[in-house]
Amino acid sequence: MKTNHNSLRRHAHQALAFLFAFSLGIASTAVAQDAASQDAAAAQTTLRIGVIGLDTSHVPAFTKSFNQEPANPEMQNCRVVAAYPYGSRTIESSYSRIPKYTEQMQSMGIEIVDSIDALLDRVDCVLLETNDGKPHLKQALEVFKAGKPVFIDKPVASNLAEVVAIYRAAEHYDVPMFSSSSLRYSDGAQAIRNGKVGAVLGCNAYSPASTEPSHTDLFWYGIHGVESLYTCMGAGCQSVSQTSGEGRELVVGVWSGGRIGTFHGLREGKTGYGGTAFGEKGIAPIGDYGGYKPLVVQIAKFFRTRELPIDPQETIELYAFMEAAAESRKRDGKSVTIAEVMQAAEQAADELLAGQL
Repeated sequence: MKTNHNSLRRHAHQALAFLFAFSLGIASTAVAQDAASQDAAAAQTTLRIGVIGLDTSHVPAFTKSFNQEPANPEMQNCRVVAAYPYGSRTIESSYSRIPKYTEQMQSMGIEIVDSIDALLDRVDCVLLETNDGKPHLKQALEVFKAGKPVFIDKPVASNLAEVVAIYRAAEHYDVPMFSSSSLRYSDGAQAIRNGKVGAVLGCNAYSPASTEPSHTDLFWYGIHGVESLYTCMGAGCQSVSQTSGEGRELVVGVWSGGRIGTFHGLREGKTGYGGTAFGEKGIAPIGDYGGYKPLVVQIAKFFRTRELPIDPQETIELYAFMEAAAESRKRDGKSVTIAEVMQAAEQAADELLAGQL
């Protein structure tokens, strides 16, 4: 029997080609799997959060949400790892709580450091939690210069000029930051924001409104109800007037298009959170306080994506609303425009930032 050498060579070549293609396929699959694994690992990389200011109950509450075990997927693998305690050094109701909250954080395994610089070396993003808004500008500038995304808890600052300066500095350093009361993310407010009653034609909101002499009146606690009001109404307020009594106050804002929004600040008697939105298609309650978790989820998403969940101009305006209310009180309830208080704040912010940027 004759051997067909040409046929054998042909079959051998085909076998080698098959083996080569097969090995390439295995290699390609391995490369694809490795790339997918790297992508998954990147998505799950832990973002290290640092806290500035241990003088508010928000700190242990937020930390427990971020660091719970097993981890909550909504927290997007963000964990609090370090904290700098200060914090207010001048407001007794704030600084007196620092030792207790420092101890709580240590019990949760959080490293306590002795400076903001030391904190920034250890973290990827920051919760600026100092209850006192007065130090926020100085603290925020340190964070911005380090390029770390930051959530600034309420109030953004102690007056409108400082608020404007902080947002201007964030833009200058191109660092993402946002601030919000947890009331913005209550179920009722979000449903109204997302169209439950159609276009909102008017709204009233209420909340406790205790004050602190070093802060513009509503900045200290009325911010919660004003945040609810703005969540429902959106930006566009043009003028503000305030009527105040011994234990409460009523602030009336006139929005573009003749829409009217009111805030009722409560300082005596039964207090709470809520209000009503009046829309083209219905009337709905804002609802009560819904806890911290919805806000913490938004903060985690913000840290991961660096996308701002709130237009900075809306937040600045809601602080201008409160500044205008305080100015109206000084003028015995006369109407004060948002434009007027913003112009004054912009000029004062120039002085605050002189030599800083």
